Amino acid sequence: MSLLSRLFGGGGSKPQVEPESYKGFAIFVEPIKEANGFRVSARIEKEVGGETRSHTLIRADVCTDPVQAAEISASKAKQMIDERGERLFD
Repeated sequence: MSLLSRLFGGGGSKPQVEPESYKGFAIFVEPIKEANGFRVSARIEKEVGGETRSHTLIRADVCTDPVQAAEISASKAKQMIDERGERLFD
């Protein structure tokens, strides 16, 4: 299955995204389809104290290329993890 199919799949249901593991966090790259392209977005999760905590990253950046939007989304999520760590969930 191609990257685009996994990210944006067909049909009416939301595609299942395989997370990327980074420093103990799970990054779900989920660019948002908009009229003029794809907005940079990702969900960052980590199990903390037996509970799954989640943070949604949505940026103002919009790309016309969905692959580029996915790459930037992953990069920005990693940057947030590096800068904030578990403080993302405060």
